[in-house]
Amino acid sequence: MKALRNYLNKIKPNFEKGGKYQKLQSTFDAFESFLFVPNKVTSSGTHIRDAMDMKRTMTVVVLAMIPALLFGIWNTGYHHFLSVGVDAGFWEIVWFGFLKVLPIIVVSYVTGLGIEFVFAQIRGHEVNEGFLVSGMLIPLVMPADVPLWTVAVATAFAVIIGKEVFGGTGMNIMNPALTARAFLFFAYPSKMSGDLVWTAGLQGGEGVVDGFSGSTILGQAAANHTEFTNGLAGHSYSTWDMFLGTIPGSIGETSTLAILLGAIVLIYTGVGSWKIIASVFAGGALMGLLLNIFAVNNYMALPFWEHLILGGFAFGAVYMATDPVTASQTARGKWIYGFLIGFLAILIRVLNPAYPEGMMMAILFMNVFAPLIDHYVVESNIKRRLKRVKVHAQ
Repeated sequence: MKALRNYLNKIKPNFEKGGKYQKLQSTFDAFESFLFVPNKVTSSGTHIRDAMDMKRTMTVVVLAMIPALLFGIWNTGYHHFLSVGVDAGFWEIVWFGFLKVLPIIVVSYVTGLGIEFVFAQIRGHEVNEGFLVSGMLIPLVMPADVPLWTVAVATAFAVIIGKEVFGGTGMNIMNPALTARAFLFFAYPSKMSGDLVWTAGLQGGEGVVDGFSGSTILGQAAANHTEFTNGLAGHSYSTWDMFLGTIPGSIGETSTLAILLGAIVLIYTGVGSWKIIASVFAGGALMGLLLNIFAVNNYMALPFWEHLILGGFAFGAVYMATDPVTASQTARGKWIYGFLIGFLAILIRVLNPAYPEGMMMAILFMNVFAPLIDHYVVESNIKRRLKRVKVHAQ
């Protein structure tokens, strides 16, 4: 590492003002900051800085997603071999899943970071580390057999329209990863819905046996099914299967257990808000209970706890709703924001069959209203304190 540091110090003057490659200063700074802690210091004003900078924060979030990613790789291979009727070994399953998931991750990062570098160069700003998280989130919310070109298009849309037009990292009003998923959902619905998109074939679904159903449980529930199956005779999904994640779905969203491991990391490090996570589950549970009470069909009668472990509910609660940029900032606002996400997610997925997931729409909707929630929370605090002052004055 010392040799690399010396080499960077040697070529650094070429990228600084007046250097041969000064136009690429933002690009060089991005690579240097990624490899080493920046050696910049303050020269005026406050000199105390938190050691938990943006790069460390983003790194912690990425590490928290590793359990969901690893399980998603295994689950992708598992459902492929299940669909073709082959009894494969553990490493064979993992290898197939790895080969399917890795290209999606590569396309996401190459497309997103490429656009980030271009905008940084145009503006003459530093390249922010925000896409380190978005670049991993985007693949995890995609189906296993999503075409790579759609991932590239959706990523470009999310970075340009959902982020850069608002000023870049820290200025966007909606979660970039969910913006990418929403774009694909509405622009290319055939690539994000149906049975086979959830089960990775050899090439675009090839290799999946005739009659195999790889539809998600939420899709089956929206069709008013009473028993959830994987299309193979004699095999149905249990609540334990749903919790472990051995069910069809987006790459990183199926395993509630893996997601909870990530939640522990985020809460322990203080990166993720436990208030938002807890309130999302509370809102979802309450809405599920209300639907159970007034159930008029099988979907409304689905036990409320199953809603919390199905689809992208847990994934959204832990990794999406807690995004510090698009979430509420006030303490009370976080409770309101999270509760409404969980409440609306279950309401949307059950009462609108066109959106059997619900979590995506709920989070994006509340992203827009998060500043308004904070505004009224702050106004309420001001009014309460003014009343307190008047009482003391009397």
